[in-house]
Amino acid sequence: MSKAGVILGNLRKDYVLEKFVILPDSHEDNILSDAPPEKCPYCPGNESMTGPAVISLVSKDGMLQRLSDSEGSVIEDWCVRVFQSQYPAVNTVAHNNYTDKPLYSEPAYGYHQIVVASPEHKQDLSKISVEQWENVLLVIQERVRWLYTQKSVTYVSIYVDSGREAGTFYDHAHLNIVTFSTIPPIIELEAEGSHKYVNENGSCPSCNILSVELGGPRQILATDSFLAFSPWAPTYPYEFWIYPRRHTTSFSKIPQKEVSDLALILRATIGGMSKGLNSPAFNLVFHLSPEKKNSRQIHWHIEVYPQTNKWSGLQRGFGIYVNTVSPETSAEVLGSACRKELAGLVGIT
Repeated sequence: MSKAGVILGNLRKDYVLEKFVILPDSHEDNILSDAPPEKCPYCPGNESMTGPAVISLVSKDGMLQRLSDSEGSVIEDWCVRVFQSQYPAVNTVAHNNYTDKPLYSEPAYGYHQIVVASPEHKQDLSKISVEQWENVLLVIQERVRWLYTQKSVTYVSIYVDSGREAGTFYDHAHLNIVTFSTIPPIIELEAEGSHKYVNENGSCPSCNILSVELGGPRQILATDSFLAFSPWAPTYPYEFWIYPRRHTTSFSKIPQKEVSDLALILRATIGGMSKGLNSPAFNLVFHLSPEKKNSRQIHWHIEVYPQTNKWSGLQRGFGIYVNTVSPETSAEVLGSACRKELAGLVGIT
């Protein structure tokens, strides 16, 4: 790690495949301790342990204000806080470490920001209120819009690592926002597949999927604007996806009503998953369309991967995934738990 706490990395491409790996520069020492810190840097009162907040969402007189730290002044009493990661996967430090094929690499350039989702350390994403989830989503929308105005930002990724088995270091509820100068391979493949399907069939594949899954045996939960369901061919046991029911390619432009509805279904499904599966570690990822000039768009959505088992050589070496739980069973288990959670959230007993 450099003296400033910034990990200078490079992005290496596989010899042949469209596969990329972020690695530290060979001269940097990037070995992090497995021991948790004595104090949580994401808790109120410990703001000096992170970089300055680019956004601190504060409630004053019943109104939400977006403030930011200034030199010598730290915003207190925040409900959502955003700052640059101390251990970023990418960074905006200028360095020109390029190499040619077949050993191609380029600087891992981009922004890596942390969104602390609650000031309460023990209030994880399955327990924060629907209103707090809504605040988080509004802040993320603002960050996505701002990041797309920045130079060399081609794609903005949003994800959650919750629990050590899911890859997180801090237990405090938070999300990551990481930008890239190229479109990530999985998003590229999804966009290419969607583009091909539209050309061949004249309709959005995701809209067709929603028409099949709505009310079917894999449905978990439906609200006015969103559908949560277990996919037909899930990679992980109890994996589920959340899709907007109307065709839309831009998360950052959805209206307030849909943000509120998304907050409700996220809280209900994550809370239901936590209770139904005994609080598993999980990853949550937003699959968004690139918002700069790009003709290949996707119906944006969220995917959630509970981490309940280990991968074998078949999965790691060949890309053939073995799932010991059918999506129909997953939907039955999760659906029951999530409907109970939703009923409690909206006051139905």
